[in-house]
Amino acid sequence: MDGTLNLFDVDCQAGDVSRFPATRYQGSKRKILGWIAETIKDLPFESALDAFGGTGSVAYLLKTLGKQVTYNDTLQANHQIGVALIQNNSELLTDEHIQDIFAPRPDAKYDDFIARTFSGIYFTDEENEWLDIVVQNIPRLEGEHVRAAAWFALFQACIAKRPYNLFHRRNLYMRTADVGRSFGNKATWDRSFREHFCKYAAEANKAIFQGAYECFAQCGDALQAPGEFDLVYIDPPYVSGRNVGVDYHGFYHFLEGMVDYPRWPGLIDESSKHRRLAPLPSDWLRAGHNGSAFGRLFEKYQDSILVISYRSDGRPSIDELTRLLRRFKPQVQVSSYGGYQYALSKNRSSKEVLLVGV
Repeated sequence: MDGTLNLFDVDCQAGDVSRFPATRYQGSKRKILGWIAETIKDLPFESALDAFGGTGSVAYLLKTLGKQVTYNDTLQANHQIGVALIQNNSELLTDEHIQDIFAPRPDAKYDDFIARTFSGIYFTDEENEWLDIVVQNIPRLEGEHVRAAAWFALFQACIAKRPYNLFHRRNLYMRTADVGRSFGNKATWDRSFREHFCKYAAEANKAIFQGAYECFAQCGDALQAPGEFDLVYIDPPYVSGRNVGVDYHGFYHFLEGMVDYPRWPGLIDESSKHRRLAPLPSDWLRAGHNGSAFGRLFEKYQDSILVISYRSDGRPSIDELTRLLRRFKPQVQVSSYGGYQYALSKNRSSKEVLLVGV
């Protein structure tokens, strides 16, 4: 396989997101992209900021619609996803790249930090040893987009092999216990990292296409995103009706650590049994504080069309959020998708909502 994609090899129709990789990442909007596209199709915009990019699915939708897209996320791991699938127009992860990722280099000295630190927590000892090699080989690849595609494939492989697809607790025993099982996850858990990696590398390659404009991926606070945008899409961490915030940094700290491997030892919360990264304070995760965070974001981007993904049982409430948005936008439309349920969620009453301020 050649390392670049002939631009004429991909015929990406407007709004066609069928090539976007499936994921078990919590909060992904992949399954409702059609509804989002239908809701925003008549809005007049050419440039867009996806302020909380996550899996990149909405940024990818906007790219297929021929928009100039800027993907943003505070997490370094998520930023790599944006580089791989949004900023990247043509560079593929080849078989040669994968061989270089998997094989220890005879001239390199490898740390065994994952094997030393996470034994019995997330993956088997053999898997941890493999991860130590791969995580130190990926930065040695040439090309930002190639490295990002490799990170994407590794992240998805790690998520697929985790119970609940998260890193929120020490629960390797769920994979390894010799008990009868009534579900099919064990086959996925037991599939090798190599198999998972190759699968997701192929999915990343399939998703890459040349956009109508140059697109960008950046890592930072949504309030600090440089540039002006016709439309800003906002899908922040969600605070439920029980006042519990979705802490992506806490759920996916292991992925974040892999990207920052040399500094990882000094970032760990040593008091935690599952060796998480030290928590990062965020108003978005605190009921009673996230409303002011919305207000600051609305004010900063008040000259842009504002599109907010939300849940019907969120805090602040839909009515409160609508009133806040109307301080900056004379017209606010509220659309509901119905009882869409995220993977692993037990909340069957909450509905997906889009607020559009123009």
